[in-house]
Amino acid sequence: MNNLSPQPSKPNSILIFLFKLPLLIYRLRLGWVFGHRFLMLIHVGRNSGRIRRTVLEVIRHNKSSGESIVISAYGIKADWYRNIILKPALEIQIGKKKFVPIQRLLSEDEAFDEFVEYERLHPFAVKNLSKLIGIQYDGSENGRKLLVDSFRMISFRPRSIDD
Repeated sequence: MNNLSPQPSKPNSILIFLFKLPLLIYRLRLGWVFGHRFLMLIHVGRNSGRIRRTVLEVIRHNKSSGESIVISAYGIKADWYRNIILKPALEIQIGKKKFVPIQRLLSEDEAFDEFVEYERLHPFAVKNLSKLIGIQYDGSENGRKLLVDSFRMISFRPRSIDD
């Protein structure tokens, strides 16, 4: 990825509270209300070794394969991202389903294509996402490239018998 890309700043305390609200909903066993729009990632803390739970927005879900693609808007600074790079995710919970995932980092080209489609479907979310993470985004092709270069995208899919 381009080292000259702007790096998003970490979220402030208000954003952290808002980001943790869906976690409470999952802990109350109500995660199904999100359908396939959010998933809960269960992973191991890289320093503490403790089980961690993080709820992430799904930018694309493939019903036939069960694959879900999520975005680390804070790039390599996100704790959950750093944790799963060191030790793969233990479990994914999405809707009423739980599974042990196979995770894969998307290439730059794949991430760009996924973002273009996400932006087409959710322009309001993209506009607010760039504001939330503190990166100026003008909607241009170059601006889109810079924004996507600051992200990381990960695919989670259920293990099959062949895996």
